Amino acid sequence: MAQRSRLWSRLRSTTPPVAGDPAAAPARRSPAAPSLAGARTVRRKLARGGLATVVAAMAGATMFVPTAAEAADPAYQVLVFSKTAGFRHDSIPAGLQAIRDLGASNNFTVTATEDAAAFTTANLTRFKAVVFLSTTGDVLNGTQQTAFESYVNGGGGYVGIHAAADTEYDWPYYGNLVGAWFKGHPAPQQATVRTEDRAHAATAHLGATWSRSDEWYNYRTNPRNSARVLQNLDEGSYSGGDMGDHPITWCRPMASGRSFYTGLGHTASSYGEPGLRSLLLGGIRYAAGMAKADCRPETGYTSLYNGSTTGWTQSGPGGFTNADATLTSTGGMGVLWYSAKKYFSYSLKLDWRVAGDDNSGVFVGMSASDPTNTSKGYEVQIDATDAVDRTTGSIYAIKSADIAARDASLNPPGAWNTYELLVQGERLQVFLNGTKINDFTNTDPARSIREGHVGIQNHGTGDDVSFRNVRIKELGGTGPIQTTAEAESYTSNSGVQIADHGPASGGRTAGFIENGDWVGYSSISTAGATAFGARISSAGSGGTIQVRSGSATGTVLGSVAVPNTGGWETFQNVSTPLTGSASGPLFLTFTGGGGFLFDVDTVTLTR
Repeated sequence: MAQRSRLWSRLRSTTPPVAGDPAAAPARRSPAAPSLAGARTVRRKLARGGLATVVAAMAGATMFVPTAAEAADPAYQVLVFSKTAGFRHDSIPAGLQAIRDLGASNNFTVTATEDAAAFTTANLTRFKAVVFLSTTGDVLNGTQQTAFESYVNGGGGYVGIHAAADTEYDWPYYGNLVGAWFKGHPAPQQATVRTEDRAHAATAHLGATWSRSDEWYNYRTNPRNSARVLQNLDEGSYSGGDMGDHPITWCRPMASGRSFYTGLGHTASSYGEPGLRSLLLGGIRYAAGMAKADCRPETGYTSLYNGSTTGWTQSGPGGFTNADATLTSTGGMGVLWYSAKKYFSYSLKLDWRVAGDDNSGVFVGMSASDPTNTSKGYEVQIDATDAVDRTTGSIYAIKSADIAARDASLNPPGAWNTYELLVQGERLQVFLNGTKINDFTNTDPARSIREGHVGIQNHGTGDDVSFRNVRIKELGGTGPIQTTAEAESYTSNSGVQIADHGPASGGRTAGFIENGDWVGYSSISTAGATAFGARISSAGSGGTIQVRSGSATGTVLGSVAVPNTGGWETFQNVSTPLTGSASGPLFLTFTGGGGFLFDVDTVTLTR
């Protein structure tokens, strides 16, 4: 028997595994498991067991400086543009040399120019990213601006360094791209830079704070509502800041492209700093699409963990070490859950990193009375190489992630990733580095996620996964809630049989439907239902679905016509608004002409 990834089976066992016990065997890996982006360290999984202690040893702000990008980066080209039509920084040559050095060590080549004629549609296609290195003033004409807009919107990357914010004031698109225009600055001096995001490739090497000297720009507007702020300035640490909330480094998506800006880099000597070089490298890699990150704007989140484990409780064996505002799993199987508060409708974000083929998960809808109870809540998986419904992004053993979207959004082992788990009613959406990779609606009342606690898994010895910056945003009203079920999961019926269809969800439908047949779903309440939808196919005469409450002869809430779709393997969606205030279980009755009418793949109620 293959060992289960989910922690529940081990925790609920009262007898520890012994040598020769199948439960102690290494986890089996599916030969068809997908190979994720980046190199994988595939190793034999050891039997889980033993105890570990939660160590609360908060380390001071430490800066780790990587020497090279991930080996998976293919060769690519970067254009560095440093034309000035206003003040010219004497640090431009040092900045250019630093970028050349980074390219030589990280598999990208640098083309440097101050000739705006390089901004043509044909020429820009050569480059994965374009760096504006302390440009100033009006540096591009209208035709060149149009070419650059098309380049970025079509998937290209922009990196702005320091005075790039003092550029193109009459070009609205550029103001949006850079994020904020320069307003002024005090004299260069030492200040404290605070790291807000330690998952982005530009800032993952930094501690919580970074004290350094530079020329600190004030900006005309605050970019926080349009970009993900990576660093901000502590205005109490220097003189002359006038923004209050003072972002200094940020990133954002731009249509199909990406933008990264930092106000650092005024002096020539700063480009010799390993910390700044790593910041620039991460920004270039993000803009070039080599490093993935969630750069959507982020406001209104409350920290659940950013160094302090207050409010968290460990259940089951093993635990987590706590150092450098990072939780790292050790031993297991267990779960560290936020016991201080139960949540209803929310966005949960957290950063995670695996070293190789490691295993963990994030839990939603957990019960405070028994947080290890398998009948409550769901696990969003972190695991490189298991079966598709048990790998990163899957709802464990329930629903696979969109594998193509997941692979395109995933950073490889050794790099940080960001999850957003968006819980609204019974709907759970999973975003990886800002891209939706799973959309699941619970239909099991016993596992309802409308309310519950959240947690992270320590899977076992050798499955070491790290977590940072766990934060949550309560959403208040849930808005429309959709409940989707497989039509063949009926609990009562007359005349309907299950039919196999390759293109159907789950490969099966409620089929062989004739006039007068019906199905019932005891676990789906019609209370508050405002709309009904179904995925159907038909090579027959089609017909009508009547939506009823309570029984096959109960209150009719609405009806929807089902057409002939051109074949039993050709599916399309039909929907209708619902009226009335009935609250019984969902029933569907079917009417039409002679013979088989249609098949039903899935049914959806909207509340």
